[in-house]
Amino acid sequence: MASVEVNKKAPDFEINDFKGNEFRLSNLEEKSNVLIVLNRGFV
Repeated sequence: MASVEVNKKAPDFEINDFKGNEFRLSNLEEKSNVLIVLNRGFV
C-alpha cells in the first residue's frame, strides 16, 4: 500500500463511487485542495 507524506503528491488511485461511476484522483490534479471521505457502508 502506498503511503502519503506531507507536501508530497498523493499516489493516484481509481475507485467507483456509490453510483458506480469511476473516480480517479488524477482527474482533480488542478484543484488546490481535495477532501475524500471513504465510507465502509450503511447499515
